[in-house]
Amino acid sequence: MKLDILVIAVHPDDAELCCSGTILKHIALGKKVGIVDLTRGELGTRGTAETRDEEAAESAMILGLHVRENLRFRDGFFQNDEAHRLEVIKAIRKYQPEIILSNALEDRHPDHGRAGDLVYDSVFLSGLPKIETTLDGEKQGAHRPRLLLQYIQDRYLKPDIIVDITDYMDTKIKSIRAFKTQFYTPGVEGLDTYISSPEFFESVIGRSREFGKNIGVTFGEGFTSRKLLGVDNLFHLK
Repeated sequence: MKLDILVIAVHPDDAELCCSGTILKHIALGKKVGIVDLTRGELGTRGTAETRDEEAAESAMILGLHVRENLRFRDGFFQNDEAHRLEVIKAIRKYQPEIILSNALEDRHPDHGRAGDLVYDSVFLSGLPKIETTLDGEKQGAHRPRLLLQYIQDRYLKPDIIVDITDYMDTKIKSIRAFKTQFYTPGVEGLDTYISSPEFFESVIGRSREFGKNIGVTFGEGFTSRKLLGVDNLFHLK
């Protein structure tokens, strides 16, 4: 299946926290959007890999994703090396997206920055015909998306572009709450962690408000880009 937008996230719930409003908006616009999670988040303090699988599937239904799969890299121990790049390249060539959204290049969690660099390198390499990959026994063609953006995670980074997600904020919150074992959910027991407190959840909403304020709307999601972004009509800018 060819996708318009492919979100690559190192942990299930990264996409929901950081760019689910953008996902929802573009699906509403008729675009095909999918998520490839790199790991099952098996090192997370709360829940298990199995519960995370279930939560990711529930969230995928809330978002209306066209596809969601998991490459099952080792949480915490994957590397930006040839073997992992080839797997990401296969996923890019499989879905042939126009746009990829990936993890922040700098963040508190070391997996995030490492995954951001892994995807950045793989996007470039995916466009080289001399790198040969196969899927289900058939040779894949080279493909390089025209745009790669990184969503902003725990550490605040100045965005290069902000997407208005005001109409989709309620559903974004529902998709995050699907990860019941990860975030604050009354009645769900578990060890207290940085992300399981009510304050963390409120900070996610506050970040969306802050981004929205900067473009004159209620809620927004911010992205960074390693390349300069262009527009062919100034009136498309807020």
